[in-house]
Parts: sequence; structure tokens; C-alpha cells
Amino acid sequence: QVQLVESGGGLVQAGGSLRLSCAGSGRTFNNYYMAWFRQTPGKEREFVAGITRSGESTRYADSVKGRFTISRDDAKNTLYLQMNSLKPEDTALYYCGADPNNWWRPNYWGQGTQVTVSS
Repeated sequence: QVQLVESGGGLVQAGGSLRLSCAGSGRTFNNYYMAWFRQTPGKEREFVAGITRSGESTRYADSVKGRFTISRDDAKNTLYLQMNSLKPEDTALYYCGADPNNWWRPNYWGQGTQVTVSS
């Protein structure tokens, strides 16, 4: 089992940047596929980006491709999401997720961090 805590959200103007962090507990962080999802009120949680256990492969939603970068530092038990060229439609509650088998249906979630992009 892994516990996750997100941080780094905030208010930013359109075109700006933010870096989200997700700190994981335990010594087996590198056993998990990791992912970022986001959710806005009244909508389902949607996939943003995922990374394999080794960190060699990543995948992005089309809406963020070329603007967001997912990365992990297993020595620090931390997952990152670098978000550049932010748009108002990126406004959402961002969650990190972890799963030993895949990144598209995590079993473990953090509590979320709010990102608000003003126009």
C-alpha cells in the first residue's frame, strides 16, 4: 500500500507554469505505475499523464501533450507534473494515482491539489 500527498497547486495566469508534486510513503514507490488525473465539478475524473515504474515510458492526454511533462524521482518517492503554457481549461483538482499494474486505473489516490488558471 502507498499513501500519496499532492502539493504545488495554486492560482496562475494563462500562459504561466506550475509544478505539481506527489509525495509517496513507503519504500516501494518504484513498484508502482504513477499517473496524474484531474477533475472539475460535475465531470468525471480524467487522465492527464502516466509514467511506468521504470520511468522510461510516459503517456499524455491529447489536451496536454507538448505542454505538460510527467516525471518521477524514486530516490525521493516523488512524482512530478510540470505544467507550462497553462490555459483556463486546465483549471481542475489534480490527483496523483498509483497502481502496481497500470496507470489508467489507479487503486491509490492522493487528496488532490487545486489548480486555477485565470484568463
